[in-house]
This record gives sequence, structure tokens and C-alpha cells, in this order.
Amino acid sequence: MHGARGALSSPALPDVVTVPARQGLEAVDILRRGTGDRVGPVLHDDDCDTLGFLVPAGTADAWDVPGSTCTQTDGSATAPAAPEPAGEGGGWLLPPGGAEPATDPAVLRDALGEAARLLRAADSCR
Repeated sequence: MHGARGALSSPALPDVVTVPARQGLEAVDILRRGTGDRVGPVLHDDDCDTLGFLVPAGTADAWDVPGSTCTQTDGSATAPAAPEPAGEGGGWLLPPGGAEPATDPAVLRDALGEAARLLRAADSCR
């Protein structure tokens, strides 16, 4: 799990916001519908149960969005997530190298909130 770090333009390793895949995919759609390229690299786990949005380093210090976690990635073995695909089956949903090196935390917060509302509405119609 070392190859992707070199692909990121920021000298500090980004933090990773992890969310359930369904909410994350909806948030990616919301972000991509916005003006410009507003979403940075996004990881998926081995089982595609969760998505990880790369956000600027330091975001984890103040992240408080219910249903998600934000992890600092200092490159140590104790970090639960790292800014590159983990293991077989995991990989990039949106790889590094696009216009955005990381997703703006405020924009992501709004998109995750909108995604949660849309999913609640869809689930209540069943």
C-alpha cells in the first residue's frame, strides 16, 4: 500500500472520511453534479461496503458528521486507513490525478447530508 502516495500532490498525507458505500456513492453523484470538478480521489474497500474520500490533512481534528469517520493518515502501521487502495479487491473509485487533490470537507459535509436525506426519502417509499 505505498504506490498512491506519490500520486498525490500535497506534501502532507490526506485524511480519509469513510462512509457506507450507498451514501458515499450518492454523495459522489451530488458532488459531480455541482459546478466544476468538486470531488477528489475516492477509495472503496475490499467488499465495497464503504467509500473513503480523501480530504485535506487536519480534517479529522474537527470532523463530526454522524454515520461517518475521519481518520488521520500519518503513514504509520497503526492508522486504520491509508490514502491508497487496501488489499485485493479494494481500489480507487476515483483515482488521484484529477483536478482536485482532495475533497473540500465543507462541500463533502453538505453532500453527505443531502445524500442521507435522499436515501431516507427513498427508503420510506418502499
